[in-house]
Amino acid sequence: MRDRPGDQGTAGRTTVVVITRNRRESLIRTLDHLESLPERPPVIVVDNGSSDGTGTAVRAHPCEAELLCPGRNTGALGRNLAARRATTPYVAFSDDDSWWEPGALKAAAALFGTFPRLGLLAARTVVEPDGADDRINTVLAGSSLPMRADLPGRPVLGFLGCSAVVRRSAFLAAGGYHPLLFFGAEEALLAYDLTAAGWGVVYESSLVSHHAPDPGERPGRTTRMRRNALLTAWLRRPLPVAARESGRLLGEWSRGDTEAGRALREALVRVPAALRGRRRLPGWVEDQIRLLESEPARGRAR
Repeated sequence: MRDRPGDQGTAGRTTVVVITRNRRESLIRTLDHLESLPERPPVIVVDNGSSDGTGTAVRAHPCEAELLCPGRNTGALGRNLAARRATTPYVAFSDDDSWWEPGALKAAAALFGTFPRLGLLAARTVVEPDGADDRINTVLAGSSLPMRADLPGRPVLGFLGCSAVVRRSAFLAAGGYHPLLFFGAEEALLAYDLTAAGWGVVYESSLVSHHAPDPGERPGRTTRMRRNALLTAWLRRPLPVAARESGRLLGEWSRGDTEAGRALREALVRVPAALRGRRRLPGWVEDQIRLLESEPARGRAR
């Protein structure tokens, strides 16, 4: 990875990590945006087993991203691989259809330097091509968790994976993204684990990430999100909560929701592994989750 001009101060303290699979053209657009940033951050791309020439395109791109090729689809775990590879104190995550606003990474690094307990910054996400706010911004901004003098922004227990910056040491100490979840709604568990370890997870609207998703839902995505929400309960929440959430999916399936049935079946296959890796959250973190769950749906910050 080349030495980049202007890496003094906060400008060169954040590596951008991008995971991708068979989305070469979208990825190149993201790399174009990252290359144009005044911060000119180091970039690591994890190619999750693409067959469309992604690797060749990354090697030829002028941003000179470091390319990791695990040889298989690692899902969100590719972010863990890249975070371990990075040498900067902070890591910003992008997807192959998202990029950072100029100045956002430098501002994030300054916040991490100012607030030693800060573990993760969730940015404001704007959806392209219209520049509209993603719905998650309202959700995160509406968190009822109390503000903290030793943290910036609004404390939350969730975030969007393509719009987050982490303190690398905190991310790695917390274990990064959990291998059982693979991909889809994997963020909540990481937010829980960072919070349980004493790190602040906050929404900071002054930081902006741009997201340009392809129209339509990716096949199986909603099923994976529902499956992983249930697995997160089995991994960290009290057993009555996990049983309740299992019963809720079962009830939805019995009322004709075939997607709920698929999510439940996929989760149940993984429950034995979840029980082996189960680690109850501290009571004060569970109290925060319940506080957010008691809010109207519009205001839940997870």
